[in-house]
Amino acid sequence: MLANTKRAMAITAALNRLTFNDSDEVRALFSELIGKKVDESFLLIPPFFTAGGNEIRVGRNVFVNQNCTFYDLGGLDIADDVMIGPNVSIITTGHPVDPSQRRSTTIGKPIVIERNVWIAAGAIIVGGVTVGENSVVAAGSVVTRDVPANTLVGGNPARAIRSIGEAASSDAATGHRDRT
Repeated sequence: MLANTKRAMAITAALNRLTFNDSDEVRALFSELIGKKVDESFLLIPPFFTAGGNEIRVGRNVFVNQNCTFYDLGGLDIADDVMIGPNVSIITTGHPVDPSQRRSTTIGKPIVIERNVWIAAGAIIVGGVTVGENSVVAAGSVVTRDVPANTLVGGNPARAIRSIGEAASSDAATGHRDRT
């Protein structure tokens, strides 16, 4: 684990020296980080942080905005067409609550982000969670439980706000509110 963390830190240090205009180099370094070539449609804006990287899997047309942190020890699957806003933390690991075990044990639980999900700025997603297809995680939310497909969630802890239909999803993307 220590060797993998050192490897990830070296790769992310190189990645974080790049800019928005260096998308091909960003893709190449991210591919090296996760151990699999990412699709040409993958876009990440540095800086980016991870403790491992080799347990991250990303689909096509994935966008990761700047200053995101993915701790992937438990496994992180990101499907096609996912958008991840700035300052999002996706954390698959934790420690036991018992003080005597906290420093000796790391617990990893997988996170699955299904197709066409939007995770807005500053959200936190913790291990053991699946975010369902077409869902939106509102800015600043802390997701501690599964998010059903086609659902807008928000708050701390995140709770369902409403169902998302085609009209509702375009409203969420543009910031328009349903006034009915």
